[in-house]
Amino acid sequence: MIPTPESSNVEAIGYDERNEEVWVTFRTSGTYSYPGVPEHVWEQFQQADSKGRFVNMVLKVDFVGNRA
Repeated sequence: MIPTPESSNVEAIGYDERNEEVWVTFRTSGTYSYPGVPEHVWEQFQQADSKGRFVNMVLKVDFVGNRA
């Protein structure tokens, strides 16, 4: 997991390349996985100015999150 101290909502993010799965740990609601995320979306997530906004506008819209 990669810490995201600049984010007020997201504590850390990670990616499992083999399974194309993004992991997001939120500061208040725990960790969620988002399976089926292609590597180019993961790269966009890493570069996003706002990790929380990216989660809300891309991951939660295009992928199904599962509480870990």
